[in-house]
Amino acid sequence: MVEFRIDRRTGVATYLQIVQQTKHALRLGLLEPGDQLPTAREVVEATAINPNTVLKAYRELEREGLVEARRGMGTFVRRTLGTRAPEDSALRAELVAWAARARTAGLEKDDVTALCTSVIDESFKGDRT
Repeated sequence: MVEFRIDRRTGVATYLQIVQQTKHALRLGLLEPGDQLPTAREVVEATAINPNTVLKAYRELEREGLVEARRGMGTFVRRTLGTRAPEDSALRAELVAWAARARTAGLEKDDVTALCTSVIDESFKGDRT
């Protein structure tokens, strides 16, 4: 099951953080069709956010066809996103090694994020993803 982490410093709306984290989990294969998302109550207890915020995020995911709400049962994953690179893939191993080098070189998490975002944006210029 996915555990949501809310960062109030990002300026990103809380419900969008839940949507983004769910999509990341779908892309990485951490969530698969049939898996149940945490209940709104569980998310509220873990993150101290308003239950309506959780429900808004789940409605957005449902609108996108990624999850479905089953009355009295919860919210379940309908489909995954993208193609999943296996945990032990060569690409992941290269990225882990690169991240370790970046950290050794003194880069902080925000520096690495900015650098990766820049390279990804450049590499996928023109794509509509």
